[in-house]
Amino acid sequence: MSPKKEISKHQILLKPGTLWKSIKKQTKYALQCGALLSIPTDFEFVEQNGIKFLVRILSNLTRKDTAKQQDKKTNPFLPYEQDLFVADISQSHVCILNKYNVVDYHLLIVTRAFEEQEELLTLKDFAAMWACLAEFEGLAFYNGGKIAGASQPHKHLQIVPLPLTPSGVQIPMEPLLKSAQFTDAVTTIPELPFIHALAKLDPSWSNSPLEAAEATLELYQSLLSAVGLEAIEDNKQSGAYNLLATREWMLIVPRSQEDFVSISVNSLGFVGALLVRNEQQMQVIKDQGPMTILKNVAFPVL
Repeated sequence: MSPKKEISKHQILLKPGTLWKSIKKQTKYALQCGALLSIPTDFEFVEQNGIKFLVRILSNLTRKDTAKQQDKKTNPFLPYEQDLFVADISQSHVCILNKYNVVDYHLLIVTRAFEEQEELLTLKDFAAMWACLAEFEGLAFYNGGKIAGASQPHKHLQIVPLPLTPSGVQIPMEPLLKSAQFTDAVTTIPELPFIHALAKLDPSWSNSPLEAAEATLELYQSLLSAVGLEAIEDNKQSGAYNLLATREWMLIVPRSQEDFVSISVNSLGFVGALLVRNEQQMQVIKDQGPMTILKNVAFPVL
């Protein structure tokens, strides 16, 4: 099926200008009824290579661990909890709240029908992503496989509002990302010590999520190729990776392992936001350096 026909089959259902209001309303309700189990954190900045990494430390693990033990569902998205539902995004995707959120207003963009998290992203996925990015300034990300930090096998993108940091830059890694020099559609940042590829996006694309999806899909395929992650049969990825995108750029990082000394790293680590479970893990980050940890869970540049 041609991209144009594919797009016409999956029109955006989300009414423009409504998502942020729906997010805030549903968050308030879900907290009141107990469906949303927000995990409180403290945070510190840990600097390495001129980047002030935001490192959050969980202050209440018991709540999340107990709830997860009680939840026997193998797939929390089929069906999803109605109390967490925010909006219909398209004929293929819905938007729900992340039940165990660390960041306020953390959303999941979930396929209605089951698709595997290790399948490559499609035109439908990017159309849903842009429909959300059109509504508020956010950071979208995708953990491509368990090694990349995916905790659920049902395909879902995620999006968190910006800024990520309480003050200063919107994203800790922003100074490096803004310094990128583009002579082609895809580039790399010399200061990053791990294999990656970066593409520039056009913020005006948010005015037309369906057309933006076409351009983004093409760049995504270029990013995959640039880091050696060609597709294999049945649209499956050939290796684990993290993908991150704002209205202005899209970054891909292939993954070699899920964690470093038991510190799990997902997509947010590669823009400078890490999460630890206790003071011992915080000390590991301080001793090793957050950029060093990222290099170890990705593939170092030789």
